[in-house]
Amino acid sequence: MSLRVAGIDEAGRGPLAGPVVVAAVVFAPGRTPVNGLDDSKALTARKREQLYPRILERALAWKIVFVEADEIDRRNIFQATMHGMREALLGVAHMADRARIDGNRLPQDLPCPAEAWVGGDARDRSIMAASILAKVARDARMRDLHAQYPQYGFDRHKGYPSPLHLDALRRFGPCPAHRRSFAPVRAALAATPVQGALPGFAPPD
Repeated sequence: MSLRVAGIDEAGRGPLAGPVVVAAVVFAPGRTPVNGLDDSKALTARKREQLYPRILERALAWKIVFVEADEIDRRNIFQATMHGMREALLGVAHMADRARIDGNRLPQDLPCPAEAWVGGDARDRSIMAASILAKVARDARMRDLHAQYPQYGFDRHKGYPSPLHLDALRRFGPCPAHRRSFAPVRAALAATPVQGALPGFAPPD
């Protein structure tokens, strides 16, 4: 009997701002109905954008979960990622017999048998598809955040700690999309007077 496998991957664990995004994808057993899949990091942005709607159309089930910056701060990035992975799998569990999760750790209380695959985004086509959905969805969110907070250049570095981003943090302080639990953001908070913070941002207690 061929198993329906849910591939799960995330995008955005390392950035200083924006959500971590987790996706789950289930394809029918047998030949994957989408050509050109690969680890999202090995594909151009244009190729990822082309593959995204094909994956949505041809998957038996898919789910994308956004774990926002405030929840990352509340849970820590590891637990926030585990939470997102569990929620993504719950969203496709009705179509999945087994899950394969990119990485070396599994969330607790999963709805079906699961295994952790180190380097799974280069080995399993369902995980590849999940990595593409997560990356494209996160990049789109970061472009939205750029429209709200253009001074940080989120459309360019997607929240990662590039020199441009770190310089903007020093100049403007954090915005509501920043992860206050990450060290460079904490340092910028400490150096930014409260009156200099952006509207809508509540400084830590």
